[in-house]
Amino acid sequence: MARTRRTQAPPVRLILDSGAVIALSRNDARARAALAAAYEVGASVSIPSVVVAETVRGTAKDAPVNRVISAVGQVVPADEVTGRIAGALLGATRSASTIDALVVSTAVAAGGAVILTGDPDDLRQLAANNDGVLIQPL
Repeated sequence: MARTRRTQAPPVRLILDSGAVIALSRNDARARAALAAAYEVGASVSIPSVVVAETVRGTAKDAPVNRVISAVGQVVPADEVTGRIAGALLGATRSASTIDALVVSTAVAAGGAVILTGDPDDLRQLAANNDGVLIQPL
């Protein structure tokens, strides 16, 4: 009897952009539901370091955002590869949003991911030619 070989789907990754982190810090129901669904399927959830830079200001008002960052627990630093991918995305799309390009490049460098965002239009433009990158609006 021949054995059937099972193929496993690649691990699911969820990347939170600034809008998602802020929505979670405000206890937004849609953002919470998306995060819960990701954890339910065993997704790896992360926040690009550029999102931390965009969402914290070093004051006591950062407490809700800091709680989200701490709860997620995985901040992905930008490196040369991520920077080069972001630069290529900016050049290809003529976008001026370096932060959005770095978020998308984090997903590309990871081999694909779902990006949870409050700003889907700009991210869709940057991710358009990367099949493994999906944009999930809040």
